Amino acid sequence: MSNSATERNEANPSTGRVRVESYFMSVDGYGAGPDQSLEHPLGIGGEEMTEWVTATRSWRAMHGMDGGSTGVDDSFARRGTENLGAWIIGRNMFGPIRGPWPDDKWKGWWGDNPPYHVPVYVLTHHERPPLEMEGDTTFYFVTEGIQAALAMAREAADGKDVRIGGGAETIRQFLRARLIDEMHIAITPTILGSGEPLFAELDLRRSGYEVVQFEASDKALHVVIKRTEE
Repeated sequence: MSNSATERNEANPSTGRVRVESYFMSVDGYGAGPDQSLEHPLGIGGEEMTEWVTATRSWRAMHGMDGGSTGVDDSFARRGTENLGAWIIGRNMFGPIRGPWPDDKWKGWWGDNPPYHVPVYVLTHHERPPLEMEGDTTFYFVTEGIQAALAMAREAADGKDVRIGGGAETIRQFLRARLIDEMHIAITPTILGSGEPLFAELDLRRSGYEVVQFEASDKALHVVIKRTEE
C-alpha cells in the first residue's frame, strides 16, 4: 500500500511526520468526558480510558516510576515517544482555565518536571510568555493558529516528528487541514455518553485516511490510521 505522506518525508528527511499517539477514545466516540475540572482532568468518566496505558512499563518510566507491564499496550505506549522533537497541544489539555490568563501561576497538570522533555506549543487565543520547566520542557503559547504552531514545532523538532496531543478539537483542526500523517487511537471499553467527540463532522475516507493496523489487548483496541493520499 502506498503512503505518500511517508514517501514525502523520506524524500525530505529534514521534515518529520505529524503524529497522534496513544489517543484515548471511548466506544461511543468521545476523547474526553463532560465537565473537565481540576478533579476531572479528562472530564467525568474520562480517566477510565487511561487504564490501558498507566500500567505499562513505558508510561511509568516516562513519569519517573519503576516496573509496569509489557506486551501490546506497552509497545504502543513506547512508540508514542520514539523520534519526537516537539508537541502541539490544545489549551484544554494544558489546563482547565478558560478565557484570558488571570496570572502565570498555572503551569500544567504535570508538576515541575512534565513528561514531555521537548518544546510544547500550546494553542490559545490569549498571549502568555513562554514557560520553561525542568527536564527540557518549555511551553510556548501560540495565538496565530495551527499552521503557525506547526511551523514553530517543525523548526524546533529539527527533522524529528511532531506529536499532536489533545483535546479532540485540536486534533480535528489538524485533520480538517489534512496535516496529520498518522494516528494511533486506543479504543477502550468505556461508554461516556457525552463529552468531546473525536471524529464529529469529519470524513476520513474522503480526506485520504485508511486503517493500516489494528491490534487488541485486554484493555484496548489499538487502531493505526494513516493518510495514504496527498
